[in-house]
Amino acid sequence: MSSLSSSPQNRRRSERVVLHVPIVVVADGPGGDEIREETHTLVVNAHGGLVKLDMEVVAGQPIVLINPKTGAEENCRVIRVDHPPGGHTAVAFEFDVPSPQFWPIVFPPSDWGAKA
Repeated sequence: MSSLSSSPQNRRRSERVVLHVPIVVVADGPGGDEIREETHTLVVNAHGGLVKLDMEVVAGQPIVLINPKTGAEENCRVIRVDHPPGGHTAVAFEFDVPSPQFWPIVFPPSDWGAKA
């Protein structure tokens, strides 16, 4: 492992898992109207994840994730917004409270139970 990836500022609080889960993202639009977008996750962990979105969001913005299969909802906030080539926006989000149970993983990584 390189010294860069093992440095404290580059360590993740929980392991990332590539997982495509259908979700609905709910956010307040510019006029205060609720905007909903069906999408799917790209990567998840106990503390949040990454999704592709067409809607415009900004870092720090609160959003709600809904799992349409289970009806589970989690409050989150946008951490980072990237605009890679291809039209969609990549949005990193963080749960308000770590929520590993939100993801349909039977055997989550061992560090997902660790305190934040």
